[in-house]
Amino acid sequence: MGKKIKKEAEPPPKDVLPRNLQRLNTMGAAGNLYFDPLTIESKKVATVVLMLNSPEEEILAKACEAIYRFALKGEENKATLLELGAVEPLTKLLTHEDKIVRRNATMILGILASNNDVKKLLRELDVMSSVIAQLAPEEEVLIHEFATLCLANMSAEYTSKVQIYEHGGLEPLIRLLASPDPDVKKNSIECIYNLAQDFQCRAMLQELNAIPSILDLLKSEYPIIQLLALKTLGVITNDKEARAMLRDNQGVDHLIKVLETKELNDLHTEALSVMANCLEDMDTLVLIQQTGILKKLLSFAENSTIPDIQKNAAKAITKAAYDPEIRKLFHEQEVEKCLVALLGSENDGTKIAACQAISVMCENSGSKEFFNNQGIPQLIQLLKSDSEEVREAAALALANLTTCNTANVIAAAEADGIDPLINILSSNRDGAIANAATVLANMAMQEPLRVKMQNHDVMHALLGPLCSANTVVQSKAALMVATTACDVEARTELRNSGGLEPLVELLCSKNDEVRRHASWAVMVCANDELMAVELFRLGALDILEEINLSVSRKNKFSEAAYNKLLNNYLSLKYSLTGYLSSSNIINDGFYDYGRINPGTKLLPLKDLCLQEPSDLRAVLLVNSKSSDVSPPASMEDKSSDIGYGRSISSSSSLRRVSKEKTNYPFSTRSGSPTEDKLEPTSGRNTAVSKSTTKEKGSRKGRGKKEEEKVKEEEEVAAAPKLTGEGSPDKEWYPPSDLDFCVYVDEVTKSIFPITNIEEQIEALAKYVAEKMGGKVSKEKLHDFGWELHISELKFQLKSNVVPIGQIKKGIFYHRAFLFKALADKIGIGCSLVRGEYGRAWNEVKLMNESRKGLIGALPPLEVYVVDLMFHPGRLMKLRSKEADLYRYL
Repeated sequence: MGKKIKKEAEPPPKDVLPRNLQRLNTMGAAGNLYFDPLTIESKKVATVVLMLNSPEEEILAKACEAIYRFALKGEENKATLLELGAVEPLTKLLTHEDKIVRRNATMILGILASNNDVKKLLRELDVMSSVIAQLAPEEEVLIHEFATLCLANMSAEYTSKVQIYEHGGLEPLIRLLASPDPDVKKNSIECIYNLAQDFQCRAMLQELNAIPSILDLLKSEYPIIQLLALKTLGVITNDKEARAMLRDNQGVDHLIKVLETKELNDLHTEALSVMANCLEDMDTLVLIQQTGILKKLLSFAENSTIPDIQKNAAKAITKAAYDPEIRKLFHEQEVEKCLVALLGSENDGTKIAACQAISVMCENSGSKEFFNNQGIPQLIQLLKSDSEEVREAAALALANLTTCNTANVIAAAEADGIDPLINILSSNRDGAIANAATVLANMAMQEPLRVKMQNHDVMHALLGPLCSANTVVQSKAALMVATTACDVEARTELRNSGGLEPLVELLCSKNDEVRRHASWAVMVCANDELMAVELFRLGALDILEEINLSVSRKNKFSEAAYNKLLNNYLSLKYSLTGYLSSSNIINDGFYDYGRINPGTKLLPLKDLCLQEPSDLRAVLLVNSKSSDVSPPASMEDKSSDIGYGRSISSSSSLRRVSKEKTNYPFSTRSGSPTEDKLEPTSGRNTAVSKSTTKEKGSRKGRGKKEEEKVKEEEEVAAAPKLTGEGSPDKEWYPPSDLDFCVYVDEVTKSIFPITNIEEQIEALAKYVAEKMGGKVSKEKLHDFGWELHISELKFQLKSNVVPIGQIKKGIFYHRAFLFKALADKIGIGCSLVRGEYGRAWNEVKLMNESRKGLIGALPPLEVYVVDLMFHPGRLMKLRSKEADLYRYL
């Protein structure tokens, strides 16, 4: 073909556009411009992302294909696409008219949704409805695959779960479980599994009858689909209604087939997890038991060589055994043998699960008896395991086995369980400590075992748990103190190891159980007088008093502990309450400081004795013990000017005095007829102890020997002036009261032998009145002059503390005090009551012979006030005009 010669174009007029531009404008306006196909090759992803905004389907489809291949290469490429802004145009393409474009965009988003930042952006763009729309039945399988993949990735987040649920995504997902494509099934069941974690979605799955479709997936040839199906069933069957649906759809048969197929051993763990939920349903359990499946299941768990299968089997038993009826059924099937066998597993997880199952099964009395011989020894061995978790689980099982079962307690002790249990008290796990403390508390109920525990230094081991910050550990530790501190040795060990301080602190706990057990422990410890002193020093009495003022915080033990502390500190009790009952026996070292307000600290007797005399009320003291350290304390004795701040400087005197126990401020009961409790009907005890006979002594032969003794005592008493009075290095003793010793001796000889209680009371009242200045008439009461007498005593003794025997002129409260002290020495039951304005009186209970009840019944008791002032020995019936006049005059 020859070459065409181009004709020269004429130049266009200056006032018009070139012709080709005119044509271009004209064609452009008409929209009929034709552009030849252009092939573009780009090696930059940014260019391809820009093409996602093209209006042409072919360009969009090819751009999507390129971006899909790029996204498949890794997480970095996904992040790059996110930075280039590819996600937002892709979401718009989900609704594109062209199916290929829509398919390619769905594929890309399905891949990109695995990136967390992409997920976040997709939630913000609210594309869930567009993605769910791709699950429509008319869409092709490939779109279903990647749309469900996108939903599976998105459903891991709670917010996305809500969006899927609200946009109705569950129904198409359940429908796609029957898809012929395995990838669609896998993505759909994975998404459903994620959604089933939310209770609303679980309820919706039941409404949509999803369980049959999920059960069909167990027949799949793909293990991942079977596994996800079992996991989903494991979550769904936590609800009772779902378990019923599973039973109605022969779900148990499907599970048993999985368990019986050895080739599916990788699914056995999850199948057992679903079975565990099924066992919680009584109807399902009966069905399993009737068909013999239960025995198969137990045998399968016992004989399996896979630890996870054994562990899940034990967990299944644990979950089901919380129901009493199911426990009974398990016991009939001898599930205990299976659990004991699992205790011997080499896997720690299996051991823990078996221990937990035993702890639940032992709620059944028959099971608890079974484990006595075949479970407890193995559990004791597990207490020595290297695993903290195993030790905790074993201790839990033993705690439940030994509760309210003496046979199991003894079995645990015979299996040498005491030592490892005490060792666990120093564990790092609070649960293990609490469980071990529970077992030890159960053991402490048996006295022989309690002694064995003390030999293992158990009280010292309790110090750590008492200081724990965990309330369960605190509660169990306090309970253990209450059960183990039942004798003096244990309480002494607790005090010496520093256990009282944290125990008192537990009284302030906001936890009711901790406070209750701590109060119980304090009540037990307060049985020991030295312990009671220490508890009072630590502020236990004030804390208990505060607790008992609160209606919500107080409990029976706090009230009992408060009373126990007061009863072992009668001086404080009388100062606080103004009342001592007939059972409150006054002993040596008791003193009456006067009334104090609640919360006020009562100074110890030693501090009061070392104080200088003041215008404060005299402190009355009882001390019938004759000491070689203290001089005779009568008014006439010149040595009384020395005072009471004495210490022992003579080693020989110290040896002599140390033989006598002086438990200040709580003195041990002196040998007297009042060592035993008073009989409430007669108010006296006819038993006389041997020490009373010793205390009586003979007062004959006074002469040079007695004068030499007094002289020796004066020398000893004067020694502190040389060695330093009140030195803290010297042992201190309360001042003795020889006059009171004489009183005790005399009333024991003359009044104690009287057999009639009224005559005894009358004789003692007259004796007290005689020693306190005799009978005083009402008219001459103001001229009695007792105040001057008391002031002289305080001056001579150089102390506010005045022994009661040295008072020769006393009024109401002096006489009532002396009457109570002497009455307690000879076994006359009487109370001491403090009144207003220096009044105090004694009340006694006597039988009213004129008011006999039924034949053979004892006459009723009536309360009388003893007159010690106006008509000594007169008995006035309580609440009578005479008694009221005496008490309030």
